[in-house]
Amino acid sequence: MPYPNPPEPLFDAARPFTGAPAAGLCAPLLYDVRAPALRLRTLNFAAKRLADMIFVSNLPEADAMARLRWRAVGAPGGLDAVPPATAEQQALDAARKAGQISVEVNEAARAVRVAWRDPAAGIDLAGSALAPPGYGGIVTGSAGTLGFDPAPIPRAAADPDRAWPLGDGIASPPAAAPDLAAAVDALFAACRGIYGLLIATPEQVLLERYGAGGAADRATPSWSMTKAMTATMIGRMLRLGWLSSVHMAAPAPLWGDPRGAHADITLDHLLHMRSGLAMPLLTEDGRGGLGFENSAVYQDAADAFEAAQRSIVAVRPGSTYRYVNTGLNVLGAVIRSAIERRGLGYHATMYEMLADALGMTSFRHSADIAGNLIASGSGAATLRDYAKLGVLYLQDGRWRGEQFLPRGFVEYALSPGQAGSAYGACFRSNADRLFASLPASAAWATGASDQRIFILRHAGLVVAMTNETDHPIDLARLEAVLATACAGR
Repeated sequence: MPYPNPPEPLFDAARPFTGAPAAGLCAPLLYDVRAPALRLRTLNFAAKRLADMIFVSNLPEADAMARLRWRAVGAPGGLDAVPPATAEQQALDAARKAGQISVEVNEAARAVRVAWRDPAAGIDLAGSALAPPGYGGIVTGSAGTLGFDPAPIPRAAADPDRAWPLGDGIASPPAAAPDLAAAVDALFAACRGIYGLLIATPEQVLLERYGAGGAADRATPSWSMTKAMTATMIGRMLRLGWLSSVHMAAPAPLWGDPRGAHADITLDHLLHMRSGLAMPLLTEDGRGGLGFENSAVYQDAADAFEAAQRSIVAVRPGSTYRYVNTGLNVLGAVIRSAIERRGLGYHATMYEMLADALGMTSFRHSADIAGNLIASGSGAATLRDYAKLGVLYLQDGRWRGEQFLPRGFVEYALSPGQAGSAYGACFRSNADRLFASLPASAAWATGASDQRIFILRHAGLVVAMTNETDHPIDLARLEAVLATACAGR
């Protein structure tokens, strides 16, 4: 059942932005979608995927290569649709068939280089990524270098002597009821890419199962489930008084000039995918256009936070839902600025304030070449740690007896927005009844290829699942698992 809350000033009242104006308006970023740029992004993304699998998830190189799905990058779409990258995919498939794509893995440097060479067509490109210890994969592009020192980040140690979820000690789960065991068997049989599934209450793990490549101690990718971590970080900063309201103008470092259209964008707009941000495009024919970006942050060797802030306001903020990664990386810039304004170390404080505070010691952010910890996705953690985030929300934002998030934030985050979408504040709600057997109050963090953390408040359950990128999940069988688990409560 929902958890109603009285009106809360942090969420229900707008407050004026009083930040100091910046020195002028930020210049728009022109996004290159000509063929060479798209091909380089394709190579960068493949390199990042392999770096994540080999150096973060610690899969054997041969296993990682077998799991990789070669996906061509296309141009971003408009408000209503993303155009298929058919021509780009055909060119990539032909190049692979002709032996023009090569992969080089450097174990010592924890780096991957993917090249595309076709002298007849004048193509000679190489993309790369690396994963320094403690970081997720970082796209380094043609140069293969970083713009920051990836020094080790101090992290809290795992606590195997304390019971989960506050620690990492997990007693053997009870035997699953036959109907639940059968539903889980059917899910794993139908979904060959699934790394694992975990079902828990706030007190104990009820079921834990792993597929090929998955293990209790293996950090696997989350992709956009990391958005829920970013939203939770915003909630934590609200609780601490570092931010005044979700309805404040987003205090992004490049948006301080009140003359700019960006001054109309609030934290709430960014959290609910209603910012209106897009990028002017540089096209082959010179006609240009607008792109509502969804994946460049995982494909470009660039400062992701700066690029996000330099998007233009293409649609009135608050008026239209469009799922993009841009707004979340503006939130990442807001978070970094709030930390550094207090004289604190950015990387260490990011983990201290959230992941380590929740005991999610396996969690690793990916970064960009400027050292920004990507706010929109691509983190990695174990299932046990992902489920801890779900427990925080199942407990209405309380942790270790403390009101860790502001009262009302959980309901705010898990409820649908106001623009005709079931999307909450970086969580998806079941308001559109995607899972017909679950109530509208069900919600989940979600990522590419159906990585999910379900918060099933009506049943008092958290269900966490990770899956290999680009491998399909049978949602009907997943729903059968969820419904059966809830029925047993």
